[in-house]
Amino acid sequence: MRSRQFSADELLQRARYRRAVEAVIWGMPVVNFDLMLQAFLKAGGLPNQVPFWSHLLDGQNQTLTPNPDTIYFNPFFDTKDGPVVVEIPAAEGGSITGSIDDCWQNALEDVGLAGADKGAGGKYLILPPGHVGTTPDGYIAVPSDTFQSYAILRSNVKSGSEADVAQAVAYGKRIRVYPLAQAARPPETRHLDMAGVLYDSTIPYDRDFFRSLARIVEKEPWLTRDKAMIDPLRTLGICKGEPFDPGRALEETFDAAAQEAHAYLDMRYEAVFDPPFAPGTRWALPAVPEVVEGMPNFFASTEAYPIDGRAVSYSLAYFSAKHLGEGQYYLMAIRDAAGDALDGSETYRLRVPANAPVTLYWSATVYDRETHALIRNVARASRASTSPGIVAEPDGSVDLWFSPHVPAGKEANWIPTVPGRGFEVLFRLYGPKKPFFEKQWVLPDLVKDQLP
Repeated sequence: MRSRQFSADELLQRARYRRAVEAVIWGMPVVNFDLMLQAFLKAGGLPNQVPFWSHLLDGQNQTLTPNPDTIYFNPFFDTKDGPVVVEIPAAEGGSITGSIDDCWQNALEDVGLAGADKGAGGKYLILPPGHVGTTPDGYIAVPSDTFQSYAILRSNVKSGSEADVAQAVAYGKRIRVYPLAQAARPPETRHLDMAGVLYDSTIPYDRDFFRSLARIVEKEPWLTRDKAMIDPLRTLGICKGEPFDPGRALEETFDAAAQEAHAYLDMRYEAVFDPPFAPGTRWALPAVPEVVEGMPNFFASTEAYPIDGRAVSYSLAYFSAKHLGEGQYYLMAIRDAAGDALDGSETYRLRVPANAPVTLYWSATVYDRETHALIRNVARASRASTSPGIVAEPDGSVDLWFSPHVPAGKEANWIPTVPGRGFEVLFRLYGPKKPFFEKQWVLPDLVKDQLP
């Protein structure tokens, strides 16, 4: 069969389109990181400073699937000028659950109760790529292959009451960040309150995705595992040391390719729910096993590099833990017990069985199905075992209600949805215990119900 003849322009255009689709999939974790950093810079922050939220999150925080039942301190680090120290306070009068991740969102180390300091507090020393030298006494070394990194530090709240939230904020402000070069007389750490600020890092499936990707390529060293992307990105105008100026035609290619990548990743996202976490349910950890296994060890296996699965995870969430399951675990649902997609126009009930196997708390949070962010302009996004006034049934179970209207007499246990919009529910367990992993305690599915 005679092959089709393509012009040089056609061949280049087709190659650029294919490579742009793959660039979105490959680059998702770092673009996710860059979008959060850019949101902080836009709000007046700088690297080696600490953005925090002085109240439980609302829809102004448009990061991907954040937890609105904790207080966040999310410092960004840049070691271009040398190592950076992060001081985590001892678990006295409060506690931290969190991790330090590089800009590819590989977990470098866990901190706090489930981390390297085991709740005793500690000085974590983030080292730049290629750092040579001994670690000073009293520091926990955190080597990184990237200059930019960040930490997700959750200051745990006893309840959602104003007093307990204020206590968690005050405790979190004991987190310090400063250059190692100034460790003898550390400067005051700047904590910037992002409460009430629109902090948007939802993924832009258009030309803006590639602007973020170009920033990372310019700033960061190439990792050996990713050097095969150098030439494909060059054909897209993304090349270290050269200005990124794609022009109108290439920008239109970016828009179309990003949309296709979005559709592909959403299809792959649907697939992570089979098999579910517990047989006979619709709940699943929203990450494929190869990603869960690979992120903590920088994909050390020579037999796997699951960039598709990784892209799915970071299209809907941020952060990874060094030891997932020791400090927290996550279950996502996008369908009800009957297998139908969750619909904001309907009413659902979720019965959380009694005696949830957690040392800290559990929570259920609603996110927009399309953006994977908190729904904006609603009264609340979640309910937790620590929520003030939450009502338990006589047997100790808790019924949570999901609907666009308040069920009569159930307001304390109600999470609002938006008519005509799909949604997803993330169930978090902080301090999960053995009965959860051994499936002795199983979370049932959401069921369609009538307003009581």
